[in-house]
Amino acid sequence: MILVTVVPLSKGEGTSPTELVGRCLVNQLLKAGKKVRVLADGRQANHWPDGVQIVKGNVALPMESQAVFQDIERVFLAGASAKTINENLILAKRAGVQRVVVLSSHGPEYEINYPPETWFWLAIEKAVEQSGMEWTHIRPSAVMGSMLEGSYPATGSGWVKSIRQEGVVREPYMKTGHYPFIHEEDLAGVAVAALLEDIYIGKILEAVNVPISTKERVQLISQAIGREILMEELTPDQAREHWRNQGWPDDTIEVTLYALDEYGKYPDKYFKWTVEQCPSVEQVIGRPVRTYGQWVYEHINEFQP
Repeated sequence: MILVTVVPLSKGEGTSPTELVGRCLVNQLLKAGKKVRVLADGRQANHWPDGVQIVKGNVALPMESQAVFQDIERVFLAGASAKTINENLILAKRAGVQRVVVLSSHGPEYEINYPPETWFWLAIEKAVEQSGMEWTHIRPSAVMGSMLEGSYPATGSGWVKSIRQEGVVREPYMKTGHYPFIHEEDLAGVAVAALLEDIYIGKILEAVNVPISTKERVQLISQAIGREILMEELTPDQAREHWRNQGWPDDTIEVTLYALDEYGKYPDKYFKWTVEQCPSVEQVIGRPVRTYGQWVYEHINEFQP
């Protein structure tokens, strides 16, 4: 049996769209004939497919649901906390878990330059590597569907409301900004491969897509809904205030601003880095990745007044 962990939405440290990815993953695992258990709390525990075992709890609070690892062979670990990761791993290994697949981020690439006591994502990855269980880390691009949830990154997180109500998008680096996104179904497909196939044991999988410009993202939505969307350029300071008003913490805002600017300044560099990743997402999932335009058409009603 495979355990999938899901946590409530948060804009704080370690935020990721665990429910969005988890639901895609569970559906794909069921289609592959696998038995699945989900650890989730609150509304995240509702409306899963028939046959899925639901345990109410939070992976960040492992001592409150210690039995969740019983009869589990493999774990998709999403939403874990650096503060309690070792408790999870002790419980998992004691219960006989064989493999842990971590939904990580690209944070470790930067955290390695700072003292270990400051690590978050890297602390989780290192703990899993040292647990004695098989492991794979998935470091994804931002998830396309995150804008519907209002989860990381800050860019795009308020677009649905502003497009619906005003027909406008407010963003910094409107003309030059770029950001990489992956479709949630493609990310889930990478997770399925990591969980079920042995060739990815002990590897870091870069579940990445080439950066897309902010302007193109807006244009794709505009074309899909058949109406003009005004693009209002914000200065970085205006963007900080705008995103703070949406509840984003300062550290997440700064990371988003840096990334929009960095990807925009060096698009060729990051395009080259993305296409050179081996294995590529296409190789892992066995088909072409879905585009941002495809994702928009799948959710076109979300942007309508």
